[in-house]
Amino acid sequence: MSKTANLLVELFVEELPPKALKKLGHAFAGALFDHLQAQGLATADSRLTAFASPRRLAAHVTAVAAQAADKAVSQKLMPVSVALDAGGHPTPALLKKLQALGAGAEAVPGLHRALDGKAEALFYKSTAKGATLAEGLQKALNEAIARLPIPKVMTYQLADGWSDVKFVRPAHALVALHGSEVVAVSVLGLEAGNTTHGHRFEAAVDPVRIADADSYAATLERDGAVIASFEDRRADIARQLAQVAAEAGDARPIEDDALLDEVTALVERPNVLLCQFEPAFLEVPQECLILTMKANQKYFPLLDAKGKLTNRFLVVSNIRPADPSAVVGGNERVVRPRLADARFFFDQDRKKTLASRVPELAKVVYHNKLGTQGERVERVRAIAKVIGARIGGDHVAFLADQAAMLAKADLVTDMVGEFPELQGTMGRYYALNDRLDHAVADAIEDHYKPRFAGDSLPRNQVGLATALADKLETLAGLFSIGQLPSGDKDPFALRRHALGIVRMLMEQDLPLELDEIVAAAVGLFPAAEPKTADLLSDFVYERLAGLLREQGYSAQEVDAVLALRPQRLGDVAKRLAAVRAFAALPEAAALAAANKRIANILKKAGEADAHVSEVLLREEAEKNLHAAARQLAPKAGAQFDAGDYAGSLQTLAGLRDTVDAFFDQVMVNAEDADLRLNRLGLLMILHRAMNRVADLSRLAT
Repeated sequence: MSKTANLLVELFVEELPPKALKKLGHAFAGALFDHLQAQGLATADSRLTAFASPRRLAAHVTAVAAQAADKAVSQKLMPVSVALDAGGHPTPALLKKLQALGAGAEAVPGLHRALDGKAEALFYKSTAKGATLAEGLQKALNEAIARLPIPKVMTYQLADGWSDVKFVRPAHALVALHGSEVVAVSVLGLEAGNTTHGHRFEAAVDPVRIADADSYAATLERDGAVIASFEDRRADIARQLAQVAAEAGDARPIEDDALLDEVTALVERPNVLLCQFEPAFLEVPQECLILTMKANQKYFPLLDAKGKLTNRFLVVSNIRPADPSAVVGGNERVVRPRLADARFFFDQDRKKTLASRVPELAKVVYHNKLGTQGERVERVRAIAKVIGARIGGDHVAFLADQAAMLAKADLVTDMVGEFPELQGTMGRYYALNDRLDHAVADAIEDHYKPRFAGDSLPRNQVGLATALADKLETLAGLFSIGQLPSGDKDPFALRRHALGIVRMLMEQDLPLELDEIVAAAVGLFPAAEPKTADLLSDFVYERLAGLLREQGYSAQEVDAVLALRPQRLGDVAKRLAAVRAFAALPEAAALAAANKRIANILKKAGEADAHVSEVLLREEAEKNLHAAARQLAPKAGAQFDAGDYAGSLQTLAGLRDTVDAFFDQVMVNAEDADLRLNRLGLLMILHRAMNRVADLSRLAT
């Protein structure tokens, strides 16, 4: 067995794109590890540690062999009929193939015969020499670099002045250590060594010499003033943020994982410092100030115990001077004009009412096939009025119409032009400034909700009507021009819009029928195909089915309930609970199987209607079933109408014995047409009674 040792590979480069660093680090280390394992140089017991800092990508792999073990190889040559002549002697084709493999005619007796499909073929068995670490690591490096998920490739010239290479950023050093030995590999015009570079300004020495693979992180931190691990650096920043915030009093830094990842990718030796700005800026909505500090400066604003913005913020510096006052002062000077811009935008925007901005939306293209934002607003208003009237009467319809008219007006304000993320939020502030009804102002902000999984829903009926209208208009419009999601491609986030509709209808138990509101929305697009409304309803039910399965309901339960396409989605959870309770009953399996049998009979019969003539009931079993159905079906129906779905199914469970006896003793498809139609009518009545809550046949195994 070849000797094993731990391996360290580092590629030292110029500053990497911060938003991509985390992904690049995992991809580089993961690809190296996978290719080393595939070549037998690393084993299943080997462990990978990835490193990524603004100027390096690195990987540490335990138990890497200096050379992979030799491997037995069986290679198919050709069919026997081609390889051997009638006398069993090798043909020229076989000898030529063997020669290409470094063997001669002497190898023919040792060739192995085996079936390859329907024909017999010859196979050549040999031993492949295991790759050396230098060979295998070279291959792994080449593959890792070729497959990196690079946002944008740079072409740069090498030191020879003639050659150029392509990579995410210019690379300046390569470290490859197997234990303490340098592995002879090269990449991007660099030969591997055992030295790298630390922090630009605070490294104790330069270059930094790495004695062996296992001392990499500690040496880089001690001599290079760099925390090489992305995760360790991130944790250190989070710890410092909490500590400095606590020292500043009753404050906490804003929570933002994406910002924390980005800042981690910008610094090698984090140092969190407390800064502040003039309290007068707090007159501007805090969302504007927070976004300004986060997006433009990568600062962490501090909030008080009630979640209100304070005039202090935290900076993650990449240097640790003995006196940080210059760093603090510099950041405070930098943030001031940014906050002043936000205040200017806010002041300027408030000089015009939202209503006065609505005509400007006619100049903003929404979609080249669907017109302008102004035209879109009119469609949203039409849907919002219908929904508002249904869920809250004329007053809600009036306010929903007003909210829908103004909901997009902030798109043409200076603040939203600078920070598109604030659309809706600024609309609410400007609506309140215009002294509009609070319900309308809240609806303007809330009509984008829910924006993501787990997001809150609109806070009032006006917001619900406006949000539903906005999402329905988006879906109906794009479906009407054939812009449906395909595979994992959903550029207009239509799945998210449909899920938002599902959540609002379900969680708020709104008195709306899905097909009706979908048809109302699709009706606003005259060019839509006749099948568009059905396609859109199917799309919404598919999203509902996926959501329910995520919530823990079985595919069978979901299928049984949604097979009936319940129009009030607020009923769905109660129906599912009833189905689950029914399935636990001892009668459930037999009734589900009988229901499936009834459905198949009725499907084949075709001409039956739900009518029974008592004079045509001949067999005792059919008389008993008719009597039981007359007794239990009305009771189950009343329970269903009252919303007691579980009780309705529980009542119907009492039909089990009479249903079983009917199928044991009665021939449904009798030769006498009147008898046959009467029995089919009885089954039709039974089928309708049993399948109001869910299609019980879907529960049959």
